[in-house]
Amino acid sequence: MDISVSPTSAHCDDDTLWVNLSDGRSLGVPLVWFHRLLDATPEQRSAVTLSPRGLHWEAIDEDISVAGLIAGRGDRTLPSSRAA
Repeated sequence: MDISVSPTSAHCDDDTLWVNLSDGRSLGVPLVWFHRLLDATPEQRSAVTLSPRGLHWEAIDEDISVAGLIAGRGDRTLPSSRAA
């Protein structure tokens, strides 16, 4: 998938990852889709780095692509200790 849209900002609240995109869209996806983010501290969640293709959290080793967010894909491979 060729995505020319990039993230312009991102933040998490207690339940949702919010991402603003360069084309004006805003996406909100449940943290339960991403177990590392769900289990992270607020400080770890706020330490996001943006790239043209996605989001990265160094401390928790999490990478999320814009293409995956737009397609509605989450990392559901390992359940979180909080997702039940």
